[in-house]
Amino acid sequence: MTNKPERQQVIDTLRGLIDNIRHAMLVTTDSEGQLRSRPMCTAGHKFDGDIWFVTCADDPKVGEIAAHPQVNVCYGSPTHDDFVSLSGSAEIVKDRKKIEALWNDHLNDWFPDGFETPNLALIRVDVHEAEYWKHHSRGMKGMVRSLFTKRIAEDHERITWEEHAAIST
Repeated sequence: MTNKPERQQVIDTLRGLIDNIRHAMLVTTDSEGQLRSRPMCTAGHKFDGDIWFVTCADDPKVGEIAAHPQVNVCYGSPTHDDFVSLSGSAEIVKDRKKIEALWNDHLNDWFPDGFETPNLALIRVDVHEAEYWKHHSRGMKGMVRSLFTKRIAEDHERITWEEHAAIST
């Protein structure tokens, strides 16, 4: 198990990778056990082990999360060759003050009435595990090749968040 400074280093590394990426793909499990993925705009919160999204409380993903809270969040910045996969458990939070506090201008593209949009809710993802690929010297083509050949680039790391222990693969 790592100590607090190491845990903070992991958080800082992940924050640095995802901080400037506006959209992520949120993956949930539907009522038939199938994975569903959709783009989400990250709410205005600096990553500290949790990721926040704004949604409509009656959206199907809310029911999916209630039934199957395990989710995956994927960020990608192909221009910088940075890719992050975060796994954890999600919960729905209905708190208007928190919605207002987390609001950012990018969310206006999704909710034209702003944080005054009726029936808004938050999705909080408590991250348990993260995996990232950073600054691939071989570029996108090399990264895709490594996915199919099972050869992992040396700048790849998998972090088991519950234990806060880094596992290099």
